[in-house]
Amino acid sequence: MSDAPKTDPTPIPANASNNPAPFAFELKTTDGRARRGAIRTPHGTVQTPAFMPVGTQATVKAMFMGHVEATGAEVVLGNTYHLMLRPTAERVNRLGGLHKFMNWNKTILTDSGGFQVMSLAQLRKLDEDGVRFQSHIDGQKYHLTPERSVEIQGLLGSDIQMQLDECIKLPASREEVQRAMELSLRWAARSRQQFETMGGPAKGQALYGIVQGGDVGDLRIRSAEELGKLPFEGYSVGGLAVGEPQDVMLEMLDITLPAMPEDKPRYLMGVGTPDDLLESVKRGIDQFDCVMPTRAGRHGLAYTRYGKVNLKNARHQDDHRPLDETSDCEATHHYSRAYLHHLVRTGEGLAAMLLTWNNIHYYQTLMREMREAIEAGRFDDFYQETKENWARGDIAAL
Repeated sequence: MSDAPKTDPTPIPANASNNPAPFAFELKTTDGRARRGAIRTPHGTVQTPAFMPVGTQATVKAMFMGHVEATGAEVVLGNTYHLMLRPTAERVNRLGGLHKFMNWNKTILTDSGGFQVMSLAQLRKLDEDGVRFQSHIDGQKYHLTPERSVEIQGLLGSDIQMQLDECIKLPASREEVQRAMELSLRWAARSRQQFETMGGPAKGQALYGIVQGGDVGDLRIRSAEELGKLPFEGYSVGGLAVGEPQDVMLEMLDITLPAMPEDKPRYLMGVGTPDDLLESVKRGIDQFDCVMPTRAGRHGLAYTRYGKVNLKNARHQDDHRPLDETSDCEATHHYSRAYLHHLVRTGEGLAAMLLTWNNIHYYQTLMREMREAIEAGRFDDFYQETKENWARGDIAAL
């Protein structure tokens, strides 16, 4: 079988890099609230709904970028916080930008660094201007403002950039949620001004605003409506998947998405499991990112069309079958479960490489199949079939 990615029809062409095409989003069709679209950036077209593998430090962990592309991925995520610390945005810029640095010539989205500052940095001090913190690596002091975050992303040269926001953990009081949401709105305006000052739109780049509001519905609506007054190229739903159960996340999406612009991409940040993706696409989300498929692969867990397979379990030690004989992914159909079990149990690095490859491929297959189902007007049927396969589980597939 071929490992070449399956492509979607009617891509939007991008102009040459010396004359970048403007960022554009086309909403092609809908099925219920599920949306089928395409995003154009200077580095190509991203078919949506799309999952973005996380390349935190200019690498998708345990993967060659050519293998990432072969899964069908058209966009990856880089992390502003980590790259500003090492090797620094200025150095990446001198070396030709993030695309050249990491050998990825498709679309790159960078986050703002705000979440990592709140979760990783030491001795944080947040005020109206921004956040001062010490690096978790060496204790060096930094000051990250909305303007500096956008400047860093501009130096990296990412196609899609994010405003700086404050992401708080849930549960939290309404007062704390409102304070962070209102601060994020003020930072959104400053981020947008800096993005335009740096000529982002003229370079064909995009800046997304981030809806905050925790698990408080009316604050979510207010955040979405206020952000919609600013000329962002896309809008993200942030501050979910931070400790709340799935039903709360989905409730917030049901409340928030109707208040967001329909003609712009909608990005749910940091989500999630295959079930999270399926449920969120059903509600109208276009873009996702999450470390889950790569992290799970490094810990012996594979995602398949029959759900999760824990290769640490002894039941796999004499199993000659591949993870999925119907898959066109080399990692998924060329190696037996017994061999993968052996690699995991002996701590071989190849285990992380193969299982991460399998997981990223499965996520991309799931997204492609959702796009096809929306185009065919059968998303509800696909939703039920996929849930039934997961519920059957891997044992049932024996």
